Amino acid sequence: MLDRVLLSGAPSPELRPVRVASAVDEVSDRLLTAIAVGDFLPGERLPAERELIRLLGVSRPTVREAIARLQAVGVVEIRRGRSGGAYVRDSWTESSAAAVRHTLLPRWEEFEQLFDLRGLVEGMVAATAARRRRPRDLEPMRDALTAYLASRTPRDEQTADSAFHQAVCAATGNPQIVMLSRDLLARISLGFPVEPWGKGERTHFHRGSHDHKALYEAIEAGEPERAERIARDHFTISADMIRDVLARVRGAAEPS
Repeated sequence: MLDRVLLSGAPSPELRPVRVASAVDEVSDRLLTAIAVGDFLPGERLPAERELIRLLGVSRPTVREAIARLQAVGVVEIRRGRSGGAYVRDSWTESSAAAVRHTLLPRWEEFEQLFDLRGLVEGMVAATAARRRRPRDLEPMRDALTAYLASRTPRDEQTADSAFHQAVCAATGNPQIVMLSRDLLARISLGFPVEPWGKGERTHFHRGSHDHKALYEAIEAGEPERAERIARDHFTISADMIRDVLARVRGAAEPS
């Protein structure tokens, strides 16, 4: 059940049994919200049908109907051929506000707990990387940092950002830490292991640039306390992006 992605693992009893229609509603709302917060950017292809089934734990008909709904409201377009699939057209439509409310508001307390937990965990990851990194661990971090600074599109920024943080996780030398970091990312990103990217605002890019450089320098210098402090602050960016989207929805709902 989709509830397991965000909560502790045991679905709420009142949600059983799940009707197909409700599952389609939740999947389509999850996808609309994920697009609104920038998990998937305009021009980007959504995960393949088989991958969505695996990530969200639902059936093929449910995924197909949810994608059809996104197509009907103009959020995605379906392309055929070898590189075909569902491609994001727009990050926000009239349907997005309702989807964000349905997806985020009922679980907002858990989201805030997850934001806090993620900061603590990613601080630990960075500190451990600073203690354990070997010379060969620094090269992929440098490459990803260079790619991030040279990025010209939000999609390139997002890709380089992911590569940088994967390299930091790898420098811990512990695959269980890597899995924990990935799991927390998926839980704040509605089941998708993709960093929220908002609207690709340059203010976020410049803050990310500063944080990435500082974090790399702390890890390279073997300064775990400094690395932990930088990482904990850095990972508030994603939380703030999600809060911004929810604030937009709440603001639109207020009477004029």
